[in-house]
Amino acid sequence: QVQLVESGGGLVQPGGSLRLSCAASGRSFGGNPMAWFRQAPGKEREFLAVSTLNGGGTLYADSVKGRFTILRDNAKNALYLQMNSLKPEDTAVYYCAVPMKHFLLDDPRWYAPNEYDYWGQGTQVTVSS
Repeated sequence: QVQLVESGGGLVQPGGSLRLSCAASGRSFGGNPMAWFRQAPGKEREFLAVSTLNGGGTLYADSVKGRFTILRDNAKNALYLQMNSLKPEDTAVYYCAVPMKHFLLDDPRWYAPNEYDYWGQGTQVTVSS
C-alpha cells in the first residue's frame, strides 16, 4: 500500500522558517516527479513546487519562488520543503503529491491537482504572531 506522510508543520512567526518532510512507503518514487501543494480554508488547492526527477529540474509557483526550496532524497524515498521568510498568507495545510506521469518542465499540467495520483494527508502550517 502506497503511503505519503507529511510532517514538520506547526505554528511559526512571520519571517520564520519551517522544513516539511514527506516520507513515502509502499513503493520507490525515485523515478517519479514529486510535488508540494497547499490548501488554505475556503481556497482551492495550490501548486507550490515540483522536483521533476533526480536532478532533472524544479519548478516553483511565483508565490513561493525565492522563499521555498524543494528537496528530495531518493535513498530515503523522501521529499522536503524548506520554507523561509514565511508570511501569514502561507497559512494552509501542506500536501505532498506524486504523479505517475511526466511532463516537460514548462508544462502547465504540473499546476493541476487532478494530474497527481498519490497524496499525503497533509500537515498544518500556521504563520502568526
